[in-house]
Amino acid sequence: MSYETLDYQVEDGILTLTLNRPDRMNAFNGAMRRELIAAFDAADADDAVRVIIMTGAGRAFCAGADLEKGGDTFNRHKRQSEPEGDELRDGGGTVSLRIYESTKPVIGAFNGAAVGVGATMSLPMDIRMASTNAKFGFVFARRGITMEACSSWFLPRLVGPQQAAEWVFTGRVFGAEEALKGGLVRSLHEPEDLLPAARELAREIADNTSAMSALLNRQLMWRMLGADHPMEAHKIDSRAIAFMGESADAQEGVSSFLEKRPAKFTLRPSQDRPDFYPWWKDRPFS
Repeated sequence: MSYETLDYQVEDGILTLTLNRPDRMNAFNGAMRRELIAAFDAADADDAVRVIIMTGAGRAFCAGADLEKGGDTFNRHKRQSEPEGDELRDGGGTVSLRIYESTKPVIGAFNGAAVGVGATMSLPMDIRMASTNAKFGFVFARRGITMEACSSWFLPRLVGPQQAAEWVFTGRVFGAEEALKGGLVRSLHEPEDLLPAARELAREIADNTSAMSALLNRQLMWRMLGADHPMEAHKIDSRAIAFMGESADAQEGVSSFLEKRPAKFTLRPSQDRPDFYPWWKDRPFS
């Protein structure tokens, strides 16, 4: 598939997915929404992709929604040129939900400004790393709108209710140091070191772990954030460890350790999933 708003490059198990509208600071529009969902669909279907790195072209990660429609930007009745199916649905939310469903680990590499949906659509990513030049902002109240992209679910869980409230209530744009201190990002890097650091982390995952283990572990952690008791984790942990314990990957993982050699895992996330996956019920929009 060719993309208008993204650059999709796979090399040695790592997909680098670059938001690619640098002339608009990678502002989010209907085409980007559709292409991001398609890109994650493609990555899930491709067992050659082990890890996804998402970053931006030029000086921004994503400067938020494209405001070319002026005051009508967020008026759903004025968006008919960019149909989104059920027009009531928040477009950023459909992207966040798709990233949440990803079967591959996702690393965000913030090369510059991540504001509005540029910040919120990154919350379902697993690890966030930032350039020292990066800036962040949950600016909705300053634009007369509300949180979106499922951020009212993700943000308090990631940084705590108090920090989330401060950033959302003030709507201010803040720097990379504050993002690190507040727990939004994992680490800061000089601009030229950001992507190499992200690739080093991705390489560690891709070269040393079972793709099926990564799939199950990712969903175990995300899904259990909403569980009401640790027994819910015990139920699905028990199924997952039983399935993997009988698998060729478990045999290879132990044998390679004992033989002091790199493991060669063979289970394919696209085809070899256990019968109980998914163990959750899809949530309809209604």
